[in-house]
Amino acid sequence: MTNTQRMTKTPRNGESVTEDRTEYDGWTTDDPSVGEMQLEDRSALRRVAGLSTELEDITEVEYRQLRLERVVLVGVWTGGTAAQAEASLAELAALAETAGSEVLEGLIQRRDKPDAATYIGSGKADELRQVVLATGADTVICDGELTPAQLTALEKVVKVKVIDRTALILDIFAQHATSREGKAQVSLAQMEYMLPRLRGWGESMSRQAGGRAGSNGGVGLRGPGETKIETDRRRIRERMAKLRREIKAMKAARDTKRTRRLRNRIPSVAIVGYTNAGKSSLLNALTGSGVLVQNALFATLDPTTRRAALPDGREFVLTDTVGFVRHLPTQLVEAFRSTLEEVADADLLMHVVDGSDPMPTEQIKAVREVVTEVLRESDAPAPPELIVVNKIDAADPVMLMQLRGLLPDAIFVSARTGEGLDELRDRVAGLLEDPDVEVQVMLPYTRGDLLARIHTDGQILESAHGEDGTRVHARVPKALASALVEYAA
Repeated sequence: MTNTQRMTKTPRNGESVTEDRTEYDGWTTDDPSVGEMQLEDRSALRRVAGLSTELEDITEVEYRQLRLERVVLVGVWTGGTAAQAEASLAELAALAETAGSEVLEGLIQRRDKPDAATYIGSGKADELRQVVLATGADTVICDGELTPAQLTALEKVVKVKVIDRTALILDIFAQHATSREGKAQVSLAQMEYMLPRLRGWGESMSRQAGGRAGSNGGVGLRGPGETKIETDRRRIRERMAKLRREIKAMKAARDTKRTRRLRNRIPSVAIVGYTNAGKSSLLNALTGSGVLVQNALFATLDPTTRRAALPDGREFVLTDTVGFVRHLPTQLVEAFRSTLEEVADADLLMHVVDGSDPMPTEQIKAVREVVTEVLRESDAPAPPELIVVNKIDAADPVMLMQLRGLLPDAIFVSARTGEGLDELRDRVAGLLEDPDVEVQVMLPYTRGDLLARIHTDGQILESAHGEDGTRVHARVPKALASALVEYAA
């Protein structure tokens, strides 16, 4: 870029604006932030439609890379209002665009329940085939998780690639994962999804490698053997087991850092919320950091922890977690469980809600369902929750008025303009009360266990050894202080 005085940047809300390079949060072309470089890397490679030479007849290939270019969306409306059904399909369109595809058409089928054979019924499947021919689409995306049989049956009718909502989200995660742990978690989730859906066409996947065909095995190894699909399944299971071991090993390193924070009594705040609610923007606004901010779904997959200060000078850490979405695939919740443990260990949950979304209450419900599942699996008590309604500068005033009535304890902020951030800091300071209390105790030498707990969980200000025991002046957590009451000096 030439040394001009004006340049285009992507601020916290993801919209391009032009600012003086010397006045825009210290961003310059000579000193790019980490978030900027990640955003440039993510935008460096774009799919170009119409250049594919891949075979059009899906029966002639055994494996096809997930390729989203020109897509038609289809959903089944089984309950709720028409507005909710349309909002779900609009969210599916946003997911498809985030994955790099061009949405051509969206269809909704009203049914009591999805068709067991083709998801939308045989008649509607024929109509969908005509829409695919008319638009020139090469992929159909269904707004739901389809069974392997439904995928196969619908593909045979529409004669183009068919994927479901789960596969689409997994594709986005695969594109956005950057860290070694994030890539391993996404690979594990993809394999768990793919394993029951592994299939082939013709006899290619059912051919056995035993007998004369498997003569390379030698004496004693001839026989029926495994079919090709059985071999692939075994290899996938072996790879999944290896990934689980790697994720477990990487989890140990993060647990060490978390234990160090707990030992130093640094309060922890976990930012949770719906995808694209502005969690990373809020993290940047509160800490002054430059993590990646993008106006796209699932821009953040790797947990990011930054240090911040409260108005009274106390320090705390903010952790930005992966965003949630309605009908989040169970494979992703399981694979990202080690990452989501930050939620269970937090002293406070900062639940960020997109105030500009037409249905913010649905977002809150979806997020709470995932958080409840994570806490239930970890057997941890639920941390206190602070709802933060973000993007009030872009929200509908009528919707904001309704939210203020529905959420009387919520804080309304704009990470872009800074409105409401001071009130948010004050509220966080009030919720993160100093957990330690000062005690002066005389511990007998027989209670070395209590002295060890004070060393581990508290901070010793002064200690002296005497004939009857150890006199200790320390700051300890309230739970430990209650155990030391009988030894008060």
